[in-house]
Amino acid sequence: MSIITLITDFGNKDHFVAKIKGNIYSNYNQAKIVDISNNVSPFNIMEAAYILENSYKSFPEKTVHIIDVDSEKTEEKKHIIAFLDNHFFISADNGILSILSQSVNPEKIYEINIDEQLNQIDSSTQIFSKVACHLAKGGKPELVAKEINKIRSVKNLQPFINDDLSQIISSIIYVDNFGNVVTNLKKELFEKIQKGRTFEISVRNYKFKRIYNNYSDIVNFETAVNERNDEGKGLVVFNSNDLLQISIYRSNPQNVGTASSLMGLKIYDSVTVSFD
Repeated sequence: MSIITLITDFGNKDHFVAKIKGNIYSNYNQAKIVDISNNVSPFNIMEAAYILENSYKSFPEKTVHIIDVDSEKTEEKKHIIAFLDNHFFISADNGILSILSQSVNPEKIYEINIDEQLNQIDSSTQIFSKVACHLAKGGKPELVAKEINKIRSVKNLQPFINDDLSQIISSIIYVDNFGNVVTNLKKELFEKIQKGRTFEISVRNYKFKRIYNNYSDIVNFETAVNERNDEGKGLVVFNSNDLLQISIYRSNPQNVGTASSLMGLKIYDSVTVSFD
């Protein structure tokens, strides 16, 4: 049984997720469909790319991944297949797959060229599901696509480092369900530039001089429980993907608030690290 995963901005209210699954089962009833996320913010390719990058390696090789976000086909935005890291990825050529190719170069890239006489609104869903089933059944990409050698890249993928190595300017690339704000600054790069120096992290009017190993490290456990006042405090950590993340301890959108809501942070905002 072959696995086909879904990352979409369809949400769960409407019929779109059911429709793409129905199309898959109609073409290949032995497929195993896994929802990675259908709640990507509408047209948010950075959010989709972050979810994809940090999930696909958990699946077996030759898994087929459909990324149906901002996927309407245009003259400038073709439908493509990428074979990368022994996985197949089906997406619009809107920059999503350039995130993955930062660290692993695609072995092959194809432009999908099957011509479906379909309503334009439905065409990506129909074509992606048909191509996914073809690949999941072991079909060759060349039968549904032509090989190409370039995909569109996304701006601001890498943090900016100034000439004297005294500053890194990173970008927010994701806001998770807890309102944690994730940047594109990897721990490895931070430590390479830091070289043991003290630092200050600034975002809007907020400044941080320490990076914690764990969220709970902000708590002084020697203080009596009824005297602690740590919930709602801002902190910085490297998350499970080794990316610099700004958080609120025990954040909750319903009461305490989150790093995103309390600090007014959103995707593409800058986070600056200055070294002494």
